[in-house]
Amino acid sequence: MGVRKMKQMKQVLKILIAAAWIDGVIQPEERTYLRHVAQDFQLANDPEIKPLLSELRPVKADECYQWLEEYFGENHTAEEYHQLLEKIGALVYSDGYVDVREAKLIEAIQSCDPANPDCKNSVWDRILRKIRKVYKAAIEQQV
Repeated sequence: MGVRKMKQMKQVLKILIAAAWIDGVIQPEERTYLRHVAQDFQLANDPEIKPLLSELRPVKADECYQWLEEYFGENHTAEEYHQLLEKIGALVYSDGYVDVREAKLIEAIQSCDPANPDCKNSVWDRILRKIRKVYKAAIEQQV
């Protein structure tokens, strides 16, 4: 496996962990899903991922949106975009309950679908603008 692919998988897993925390608590079903993905990606024992999986400290919403910005800022393909959206969707729906903060996260990503032909700007610019808007709203709610 290439270095770029491993970095991308690590970014996806970090975003998933942060998405699980976005409502303030990781549900048992989310925990199971995260551990399954970590095993599939062969990252369960990665020094950067292991502490996040252990839930020793919560991941804040601003970290989630920052990691999304970093991920989308690296010119990922439409396929990688859809993989992230699919994995976040599976995580969010794993416990049978969708918190409003989880729904906003999914909506922010879905609204920037690269298959949307109506966009005059680059898809990544749209994604980053939408993420920044949701991120700003999340920060304002925390204050």
